[in-house]
Amino acid sequence: MVKGLIGEKLGMFQMFDESGHSLGVSVVQAGPCKVVQKMPNSRIQLGYGAGKESRLSKPVLGQYKKAGIAPCQVLREFPAENADELQIGQEVGADIFNPGEIVKIVGVGKGKGFAGVIKKWNFGGGKATHGSRSHRIPGSVGQCAWPSRIFKGKKMPGRLGGKSVTAPTVQVVEVRPEENLLLLRGPIPGPRGSIVLIRKR
Repeated sequence: MVKGLIGEKLGMFQMFDESGHSLGVSVVQAGPCKVVQKMPNSRIQLGYGAGKESRLSKPVLGQYKKAGIAPCQVLREFPAENADELQIGQEVGADIFNPGEIVKIVGVGKGKGFAGVIKKWNFGGGKATHGSRSHRIPGSVGQCAWPSRIFKGKKMPGRLGGKSVTAPTVQVVEVRPEENLLLLRGPIPGPRGSIVLIRKR
């Protein structure tokens, strides 16, 4: 069994559990993923989506041709139990997950561009009245004669978001294997349409 899938975040909606409580769930298109290559140490490569040959390097393109598979949009490695039983070109779907299971979601968070210290680090800001001209600036950032520089790691303005984010405890609420859909409860990084990795814990 493969211990993960490549998916696409489709959006969110509200559903109700057996007790009538409303739940906010995210919908993820989990697969179908194709087995592209068997790797050492019980790992396999899965491909998801339709890719273009013009966007692939020659080694990767040769890998697809060797497997006899059309190029995929995304290619990732996952651990697998009994990897020898899987066949090249075999499709793996959302039925590898079970309702109530806790999974780990990896994706790229929303990029928010260049941000100041108030937005990025939740600084309190300066005075708003009495002639103050220091409202949203960081203020004093270093020392005088020594060390005559700013230490690494100082909380400063800069790019916010757009980095890899891991949500370690996301619950599978419902599995729809016919449509390869997962209804997940928890934070799913990235905007609608972004690629995410669903990994078994």
